[in-house]
Amino acid sequence: MMLAKKKIVVVMPAYNSAATLERTYRELPLEIVDEVIVVDDGSQDKTVEIARQIGIPHVLVHEANKGYGGNQKTCYQLALAAGAEIVIMIHPDYQYDPRLTPYLAGLIADDVCDVVFGNRIRTRGEALAGGMPLWRYTINRLMSIVENVWAGQNLGEWLSGMRAYSREVLETVPWEENSDDFVFDQQFSHQAAVMGFRLGDIPVNAKYFDEGSSINFRRSMIFGLGTLGMMFWVLLHRLGLYTHRLLVPKKR
Repeated sequence: MMLAKKKIVVVMPAYNSAATLERTYRELPLEIVDEVIVVDDGSQDKTVEIARQIGIPHVLVHEANKGYGGNQKTCYQLALAAGAEIVIMIHPDYQYDPRLTPYLAGLIADDVCDVVFGNRIRTRGEALAGGMPLWRYTINRLMSIVENVWAGQNLGEWLSGMRAYSREVLETVPWEENSDDFVFDQQFSHQAAVMGFRLGDIPVNAKYFDEGSSINFRRSMIFGLGTLGMMFWVLLHRLGLYTHRLLVPKKR
C-alpha cells in the first residue's frame, strides 16, 4: 500500500463521548496516522477533558451544539487546512473498529476507491449478535437496498459512521451546503455517487452497547425523510429536469 506517501488525518465528531472516546483513540494505528482531530459539539460530559488527558493533539470545542453534520463540517475544514490527503471519519462511540483505518485508507492510497465506508452488515447474524437492534437493522437494510438501486452502487451499508475520503472528494463535493443534522452523511454519499467518484466498503464488526451513542426512533424517521428528499433531487438531476445546488461540484 502507498500509505507512507499520503498524509492521513483521522477526524472524530464527538458529542457526549466520555465513556468511549479513550477506547476508540487507543485502538487507532497511530503509526500510519499523521494527525488526529477531535471536534466536540458542546458535550455535557467530560469528553473534552478526557480528550486532552489522553493526549489527543488537536481538540476543538463548539461552544454551542451545531449538530452532527455541523460537527463534521468543522472536522473536514480542519483536516483540509492541515494538508490531509486522506481523511478518515470515525465516530468516537466505539461502534466501529479503529484498527481497520489502514484498510480504508489503503484503498484510497492505492487508487482503488475515492470513498470507503465501514460496513457493519456483513451478515444479519453478526449485526444482531453485535447488539444492533432489530428495528435499526431492518431500516438499515431497506434503505441500503433502495439507495444502491437509486445510485447505481453495490454498497453493503449506506448508514456507516466510519468513512474515508480522498482530498479530491472533499474539494469537489459541496458538503458545506449540506444539512447540519444526521442526514449529512446520506447527502454526501449521493453527492459523491452523482459526481462519479468510486465508492467502496470493507466489513467491520458491529458493536452496540449502552455507552455507545445513537439516534432514537423518532430522529431516525426524520433522517429517513431527509434521505428521501435527497434522493428526489438526485432523480431530477438524472432526468435532466433540475440540478439542485447540492449536486453542483465546487469550483476549484
